[in-house]
Amino acid sequence: MSLDKSLKSKSTLVRARNVLKRAERIEKLKFEDRWVEGQGALGLPKVRVEKISIGKKKKKKKDEDED
Repeated sequence: MSLDKSLKSKSTLVRARNVLKRAERIEKLKFEDRWVEGQGALGLPKVRVEKISIGKKKKKKKDEDED
């Protein structure tokens, strides 16, 4: 018996998440040099999540000489 394609789990998310986990927020704060060692993990400042837009592929232009 086969599974429907909507029920199959994927290893990664297809779309970008707009909410980060606490560990991910701390990593991003460390990268931006906004994290102070010894600071509590509760009440973290907001971290901007960059949205990556997936554009359409550009069509290749055919040379008019090939006609």
